[in-house]
Amino acid sequence: MLSFAVPFGPSPNSPAKLPFAIQYTLLTEFPGKIKGRKSSSSSHCELKLKLGFFSPQKVGALIERRRLKMYGSRKAKDRGAEEENILAIIDASGDKDTRDAHEDGIAFLEAVRAVSILSDDGIPPTHKMCLEVFKILRIAKSLELIMASYQLLDELDKTFPRVHLSNVDKSQSDNATPELVVVKEAWLPFVVTLELSSSQREADEGKGGPIDSYGFQLLIQDLVNVAEETKSQQSDTKSLRSMLLFQYLVSVLESDFGPRNCAIERTVNWTILRESLLNMLLISAAFSDDLTRLDNSVGQLDNDSDNAVTIALLEVAKNTCNAMQKFLTMIMELDTSKKKAEMEGCTTRADGVRTPMVELILDELTYNRDILHPFLQAYAEPKWKLEVVVQYLWKYIAKPSVRTRRSNGSADDTTFGGTLKCFTNITSTRSTTKKIGAEVTQLLLVHGFQVIVIALCPVTYEPP
Repeated sequence: MLSFAVPFGPSPNSPAKLPFAIQYTLLTEFPGKIKGRKSSSSSHCELKLKLGFFSPQKVGALIERRRLKMYGSRKAKDRGAEEENILAIIDASGDKDTRDAHEDGIAFLEAVRAVSILSDDGIPPTHKMCLEVFKILRIAKSLELIMASYQLLDELDKTFPRVHLSNVDKSQSDNATPELVVVKEAWLPFVVTLELSSSQREADEGKGGPIDSYGFQLLIQDLVNVAEETKSQQSDTKSLRSMLLFQYLVSVLESDFGPRNCAIERTVNWTILRESLLNMLLISAAFSDDLTRLDNSVGQLDNDSDNAVTIALLEVAKNTCNAMQKFLTMIMELDTSKKKAEMEGCTTRADGVRTPMVELILDELTYNRDILHPFLQAYAEPKWKLEVVVQYLWKYIAKPSVRTRRSNGSADDTTFGGTLKCFTNITSTRSTTKKIGAEVTQLLLVHGFQVIVIALCPVTYEPP
């Protein structure tokens, strides 16, 4: 095997020496294949490079890999030091509820925003930093800290999305479709596991850690209680914190579900939605009754107060109602996709069995008709509002006892138009109004027509 000698290290007699990057790479990558000996006349070494066990291209690749590794390790080290310095701001105050702790919390949030969002080369905050911001939202007692932590978490999610669709260059191909990109190492405020013990849940609750499906269900129950509290109780910052926490968690679910739902429309792959946070959260959750009650009552807070927290609650309550509607809509969209996947044989036993949200809402509205009008007033998503109206009416519309070819078409037409056709039959109309009452029948038809009119003449509409 051929060999040659190259100067290594500082040599006064030989100005041309091997660059440090090559020296470092060769000595670390091939410690057993590179031999060095000291020169008697100088302090430099001669490296015996045995040609044949590597190519020039391989040497170049190794040099680049080593350079990136060295640079990455330095950057990781700097990142670690940066994280340590930022966390030190809040670690000093601990869980104390003092003025100094409040100022440390504000300084910590500003530092995270500075390095992650305001910086030209901002990168996502580390898991520890995200957890501390989330912890402030969950356990902080001051209005300023609660609002600041919520706003920062919202900004971070928009700046560094966990799930998104890749950009497609339409100039190269008209048929190109965006691919789903999932950043698996991104931090999540959810614990998607069924193995948490009750003691661990209590510990996480006290420390402000991530939330599992059971904790999310308790949060919704807390919001229902908030909507039913008196004015003095509503002024507590705990109510505000619960609402903002729910809004943030729904925005996380929406940012994860939205791109997945768009992707599944292009490629029928149920796995995409099976792995969504929303689907994993619903596997062990059962809170439909609370959702229906909350959607029509959370926005009815008393606004006759000058208290700062109460004033903030008014706007937050409205946004919480909107978040609840988004949550309901996402579940119903998920149910539709799952039903389609079941019809195509794409689901397995691991997907479990869950009653569709529309049916659960109908059962609750049927059982408690007092909340029917408030619910229809509050829920403004046209597509699913019309679906609820139509299915509610079809539960009570009389079906013909004997079907003919002529009656089959109209009887199976479960659209709003098909529903109206049934009311052209006086016998069917009398039967329906006798079962649910003329007032409820008129209420459902009014909201159905309202959706149709808005669809034909789109305008900005807010429920009264």
